[in-house]
Amino acid sequence: MTIWFDMDGTIADLYGVENWLPMLRASDPAPYMLAKPLVRLSALARVLNRLQDEGYRLGVISWTSKTGTPAYNAAVTATKYAWLKRHLPSVIFDEINIVPYGVNKNLFNDGNDILFDDEKPNRENWTGTAYDVDNILETLKSLPAPRFLAESIGPGNRPKIFFKNPLDNSLQ
Repeated sequence: MTIWFDMDGTIADLYGVENWLPMLRASDPAPYMLAKPLVRLSALARVLNRLQDEGYRLGVISWTSKTGTPAYNAAVTATKYAWLKRHLPSVIFDEINIVPYGVNKNLFNDGNDILFDDEKPNRENWTGTAYDVDNILETLKSLPAPRFLAESIGPGNRPKIFFKNPLDNSLQ
């Protein structure tokens, strides 16, 4: 079972960056790096590492810019990876998927996965369990250990990182 996180508006305050929209329209990826965390990231990292040790997989599903060119979206993707590395360096995500704006995030859902996303349509389309951004830490702390994985993945046995694009079924 995977716990998925959106970034913009969920864990990163893109919309709180001054002049974020004009900057995005000017193909400037800076707002994605300047975004401040929306949760206490040290606490989030501790909870995520514990959940991963208990058997959960961790993932990110985030969109690129709505009107971005391929070159700009590549810059946005690199910037989002850098934001995660800077702000959550101790978290080893099993999957990080930065996909074109509007891609159905449910494509990444194995059916019973968990999603944290600020956008209501994404939560409504999710066939697993979806949460809004209120009380992320408290919600995560209340999750039970996944029974079917708890015995096969233990502390210190974390999976390797790989990146999956749902549009072409190949590893990148």
